[in-house]
Amino acid sequence: MVTQSSRAESQVETRIPDTMQAVVYRGVNDMRVETVPVPRIGPGELLIKVATCGICGTDLKKIHTGSHSAPRIFGHEIAGTIVAVGDGVKRFRGGERVMVFHHVPCGECYYCRKQTPAQCLLYKKVGVTAGFEPSGGGFAEYIRVMDWIAGSRGVVPIPDDVPFEQAAFVEPVNTVLKGVKMLNLAPDDTVLVIGQGPIGLMHAALASRSGARVLTSDLYPERHAIAARFGLRNPIHAGTENVVERVMQETDGRGADAVVIAVGGNALIRTAMDAARCGGNVMLFAQTQRSEASFDPGVVCMDEKTLLGSYSSSFEILDEVTDLVFSGYRNGFDLTQLISHRFPLEQAVAAIDVASHPKADSMKIMIEPVLGAGAQ
Repeated sequence: MVTQSSRAESQVETRIPDTMQAVVYRGVNDMRVETVPVPRIGPGELLIKVATCGICGTDLKKIHTGSHSAPRIFGHEIAGTIVAVGDGVKRFRGGERVMVFHHVPCGECYYCRKQTPAQCLLYKKVGVTAGFEPSGGGFAEYIRVMDWIAGSRGVVPIPDDVPFEQAAFVEPVNTVLKGVKMLNLAPDDTVLVIGQGPIGLMHAALASRSGARVLTSDLYPERHAIAARFGLRNPIHAGTENVVERVMQETDGRGADAVVIAVGGNALIRTAMDAARCGGNVMLFAQTQRSEASFDPGVVCMDEKTLLGSYSSSFEILDEVTDLVFSGYRNGFDLTQLISHRFPLEQAVAAIDVASHPKADSMKIMIEPVLGAGAQ
């Protein structure tokens, strides 16, 4: 073991090992728990010991499709403790609990000015790594946070009374709230959210805060039961009900003002378009894999329905998001209720398998290097 204790790397004496365990992507569907070097940090950078990391659908897409070269260490819904700081870091200190975004926008380019920060070239550059090509790195014991992330708003301190697991939801909640805001919901609107996995449930819960009436569709009654804990009590049981017919019944035959597809794949786009009213919006949120899909262009033109997409986060709403997540833990928005499985790092391959094959009893899957640390 080595001690990173020089002024250039740490403000506190911290024993940091030379190697660590990490889940390494070696190719399509080939994930291995390996021993790798602990990342070394430079000026302006942070070293963070990971307490918990959620498995995101985009992680799974990369693992299963080979969209990214190997080797890599994925995982970007991260919360942990700073154990070393680089020379020049003024905002943070060793021992501080934080959550981390793996990319941030520049705030100045054409795309940032046009309110599409996920298209910013800097945003597309990942600034958090556990080794190899920077890819988030949360499926490991330690991560290195590069200077442009640490020097911006990409590292967020966690209040003492908020557990790591709740804080790890800041990044996905940001992405969801960004999408919900794009719908410009009104209190007399009806919203249909297709899919009640963690992302769909968060969409429904945040949409309901606008005062809109929210209908939730899912195959699993168990997920509707979880949604009810968040005040969502208009379930459509997609396995036994016709979703479009039910929406029409609930809206005097008009259709929903907005429909959110929070399930991957293209099969539900037609259902969503049919369920939306004339002049309504259909948002693609989980369709992150490029492919072809068919829909009736006449519905868009003559029925004036809008098909739109939302991808990744927005730092313009970060303060609102952090307040929502941190205060929500104390005031009825406890997102740790969405966690169905927690796996130690050495069982991370099994965790990814569970997340890849969702069932009635699986919601958010967390990987925690020290099992239980995420709840602290």
